[in-house]
This record gives sequence, structure tokens and C-alpha cells, in this order.
Amino acid sequence: MRKLVVFVPPDALEAVRDAVFEAGAGRIGDYDRCCWYTEGTGTFLAREGADPTIGEVGKEERVRELRLETIYPDEAHEAVVAALRRAHPYEEPAFDVIQVLEP
Repeated sequence: MRKLVVFVPPDALEAVRDAVFEAGAGRIGDYDRCCWYTEGTGTFLAREGADPTIGEVGKEERVRELRLETIYPDEAHEAVVAALRRAHPYEEPAFDVIQVLEP
């Protein structure tokens, strides 16, 4: 199993959740669409050549984001990451994939 942790603007939460769930994430036993999310603040500074969805090049931004976590089976990795990239509004979405050890 793997855990996906991704930072999403609040208005994109449902689209990203739907996309990764459709690709195979969020299943725990007899339950589907399992995830956890909480609010925080993301920061970034777009460099020359970037095309930021929020803010402008050369100015540090602070934005409200949600940290979304869910799990998925190893074999769904490529599909889940591709779905995340398609659904996420940012040019470069920030996300982590963590290998989950099963007992």
C-alpha cells in the first residue's frame, strides 16, 4: 500500500478527491472514498518561466490549502498520480507518496 499526501486549494478538493478515488485510491476493507484532510497555509515563490495559477512571478505567496491524505494499492500508483495531475489546478502540484508497511 501507499499513502498519497497532496496539498489542494479548497475549491479543488472535490475534483481531486473524485479523480484519485476513481483511479483506485481510498479503499480500506469494505469502505470506499476514505481520506483525511485539514487546513493549513502553503507558501511559494514563482520563478521566471513559471505560469502560476495563483499569484504572480517574483512575489512570495501565502495561500489557504487543504492537506489531503488517502491510501491506494501499489498497482494503482501510475493511475492515481496521473489522475491527481489531471485534476489538480496547480501547474506543479505538491504531493508525497509514502510506502505503507502492513503488519
